Amino acid sequence: MLDVVIRGGQVVDGTGAASQRADVGIQGDRIVVIGAVDAEAATTIDATGKVVAPGFVDVHTHYDAQVFWDGALTPSPLHGITTVFAGNCGFTIAPLTDDPADGEYLMRMLARVEGMPIEALRTGVPWDWQSSADFFERIDGRLGINAGFMVGHSAIRRAVMRTEAVERESTPDELDQMRTLLRDGLEAGGLGFSTSWSRSHNDADGHMVPSRYATREELIELSLVAGEFEGTSLEMNPKSGNLETWTMELMSDMSSAAQRPINWNLLVVNARGLEECERQLTAGDHAARQGGRVVALTIPVGAGQSRLSFHSGVLFDSMPTWDQVMLLPHDEKLAVFRDPEARQRLDEAAQSPENPTRYLAHWDRLTILDVVADENEQYVGKTIGEIAEAEGRETWDVMCSIALADELYTGFGLISRPDTNDDWKARAHVWRDSRALVGGSDAGAHLDMMTTAGYPTNMLAAVRDHNLMGIEEAVHLLTQRPAELYGLRDRGVLREGWKSDVVVFDPATVDAGPVEMRYDLPGGSGRLVNDSIGIDHVLVNGVPIVSDGALTDARSGAFLRSGRDTTNPALD
Repeated sequence: MLDVVIRGGQVVDGTGAASQRADVGIQGDRIVVIGAVDAEAATTIDATGKVVAPGFVDVHTHYDAQVFWDGALTPSPLHGITTVFAGNCGFTIAPLTDDPADGEYLMRMLARVEGMPIEALRTGVPWDWQSSADFFERIDGRLGINAGFMVGHSAIRRAVMRTEAVERESTPDELDQMRTLLRDGLEAGGLGFSTSWSRSHNDADGHMVPSRYATREELIELSLVAGEFEGTSLEMNPKSGNLETWTMELMSDMSSAAQRPINWNLLVVNARGLEECERQLTAGDHAARQGGRVVALTIPVGAGQSRLSFHSGVLFDSMPTWDQVMLLPHDEKLAVFRDPEARQRLDEAAQSPENPTRYLAHWDRLTILDVVADENEQYVGKTIGEIAEAEGRETWDVMCSIALADELYTGFGLISRPDTNDDWKARAHVWRDSRALVGGSDAGAHLDMMTTAGYPTNMLAAVRDHNLMGIEEAVHLLTQRPAELYGLRDRGVLREGWKSDVVVFDPATVDAGPVEMRYDLPGGSGRLVNDSIGIDHVLVNGVPIVSDGALTDARSGAFLRSGRDTTNPALD
């Protein structure tokens, strides 16, 4: 008797090959037969009229902390995701030292740069390990889906240099100590080395995060360490705004030195910006000439809404000079916004052609999502432009006065212009490019600002509604392509003898559900989250974690270790 049989579905195996009507038989954590299955099974799933596909793979998450209070890593499995990679951008929570101040620093850094509520980090994470190996052991056995973790640059730099990690370059001895900590983490199963030079990555004290103080030599030397271990990769957040030539060269050098691919986050695609996207993708061409591989991550979502506030400062701090204000203590930041001349300087910097995120500075387009002061309740749901017109005031003054009444806690909604069919065609063009990869959800981070963990269901709906490509190609982009980037063994394809990570979905209805705020984090904090539509069943290593669209209590996910669960990824 088999453990599970999925009967009568249209099998889309992840390779891009034509689908076929077939049953899928599962024994333990392996697929044992794809075809006609006559054997009985302990569990039978009727997939008539549904697609049976490999579980989706998300290569860019920040689930490092969430795993302690939500081992299922929701909402990812609800959207068909069975494998995630965390520890990105250098922001890991291991290694630590025996000084509690180092854990406190990482906690506050994550709260600032990745939008994780400090209450959740304090009450939901034990912070009682030191080495990466200790941290990995704490995770193994509590996962609902498969997860692998990078070893983060900022964490190892802080562990070695302590407070001076955000003051200066490393000495040769300190770099040797960082190499040792990275080796220790990779020997324990870390999937590679992650780092950031992004301008928007600043810690809670107003400094750049530790990795931003690293020299080019430090980055390349640590990349070389990753290349010493089988099945490792590199990841970097290199910029804020468009990718510059020197950044392309740096990532190419890191990849060619380590002989490992490096993926970077994030390429935003629409029709009007396609030419600029093509320019940034040439980073892959530059790397190929040097014997490396650079891959851009692109998130397949269209028009949506992000929640911004002057209190958190995330995204606003990517504008010239704004980071100096957004990183101030709350009372000092309030004082700046109460100063008319200081406010005027901020607006001038936001409207400057040198602002790489100038789209944020169209104040009239921002919507009031939530407020604190009773006097501001009248504005909820209205745009700044509508309010300014009704009151005969300038948009920037309106925005600042509302925010000041809320002591900067106002939630502003950034709503994109409606997507056109040409926008979706441009995205599909980039998805197919070997220099790009569908991914970059940031799941587990920016919890009160956005939720894009449901990108697979969003993408499948867009593929259907805009007739972008066949279902076989879409599934291939969500499964085999990202699995191969990290050299995953026996995952990403439905194949006899391979791991039984499977999603069953309705191609006619699959979609991401509406976004809502749920107050389900430790300490009572809230997060933006959405469920899926049309995802019926999700199996992880042969065990249902989603059944009839609902999350189960199963925790069958594997902790993925480099070398054991991965092999060296291809560079071409």
